[in-house]
Amino acid sequence: MPYGRYFEEFKVGEVIKHWPGRTITEADDTWFSLLTMNQHPLHIDAHYTEKYTQHGQRLVNGTLVFAVGVGMTVADISGRAIANLDYERITHDAPTFHGDTLYAETSVLEKKESSKGDRGVVYVETRVTNQRGEGVMTFRRHVLLPMRHHATLGEGKLPY
Repeated sequence: MPYGRYFEEFKVGEVIKHWPGRTITEADDTWFSLLTMNQHPLHIDAHYTEKYTQHGQRLVNGTLVFAVGVGMTVADISGRAIANLDYERITHDAPTFHGDTLYAETSVLEKKESSKGDRGVVYVETRVTNQRGEGVMTFRRHVLLPMRHHATLGEGKLPY
């Protein structure tokens, strides 16, 4: 089964809806925060957030929201990537809480063939929403992808 797309398979203006969504649990958030050494009480201290914050509950670590958002796009956007060249314009548009389910969709903004002629760069914007359709994060990136007609390894096909 194919995984990812070649450069030619992207169309400027196309919107790709990623599936399935991912429900973020308290365990996901706690482990991620501890693993990344993010000790901010907004993510790990229920008493603190209940008593001293505007939301009255812990917020999911924004870097976890970003990681899940990127992960949801891999099969459709970067599954065949040579490289993710950059991530830019990452915005936290609204908080994510334990039990929220994240969904993502990506718009293809630009495409540019490289001078080598065997690859190209696709510029995309991904929007992450929760189960209520509220935007929680937006980010853009440039992805370097092979062209289909150059996707061979020696005499055989690429392993994907």
